[in-house]
Amino acid sequence: MASRLGLVGCFIVIVALVIKGSSAATYTVGDGLTWTTPPGGEIAYRTWARSKSFNIGDVIVFNWTGTHDVAEVTKENYDSCTDTAIGSIQNTSPVNFNLTSNATRYFICTISSHCELGQKVTIGIGSDFWNSASSLKYGALSAVLSTIAISFLTFF
Repeated sequence: MASRLGLVGCFIVIVALVIKGSSAATYTVGDGLTWTTPPGGEIAYRTWARSKSFNIGDVIVFNWTGTHDVAEVTKENYDSCTDTAIGSIQNTSPVNFNLTSNATRYFICTISSHCELGQKVTIGIGSDFWNSASSLKYGALSAVLSTIAISFLTFF
């Protein structure tokens, strides 16, 4: 019985370490490009966002120089580049947005035709939103932990 409790205790510690290892991250939109009218259009920010795995608790930072702003908008306003913001339009850099739910977030620049020129980004929450490799990684981790737990419980 004591041996079984010891193994269950070890399992709980392992799970806690795995969960703790997934701490919040801070992402600067566009990395070195920062928040600007991108050369080549919206593919720049789409490519940047797809290379990330955003999670609840992460922080998205919009940094810019020059005449720009950032507004969170609905998907419809994102698609049409309509500057009706959810909340207020932020016009002083840098601006941080905390990712607090699984909701997909949409951001645009409302200055002139910047949005139409590609200065907009979609932030998809969760490992499977853009990146199937991340989905597989966490799915495999879950499967391994489940197998270990079942092995412990059936062994004793």
